[in-house]
Amino acid sequence: MTQPMWALLLIALSGLLLGGAITTWRASKLLAVALGACAALALAAGVLRSGYF
Repeated sequence: MTQPMWALLLIALSGLLLGGAITTWRASKLLAVALGACAALALAAGVLRSGYF
C-alpha cells in the first residue's frame, strides 16, 4: 500500500473508534476513554503519515 492510503485508512479507523467511544459512553466510561485515546492515536498517526506535517 502507498503512503497516502495508509494515512486515509488510519484516519478512517480513528473515526470508527471515536464512534465506538461515543456509543459506549453510557455503558462503560473507562472503555469509552480507552477507545477515545486509541482514536486520538490513530488520527495522529494518520495525519503524520499523510506527509503534510
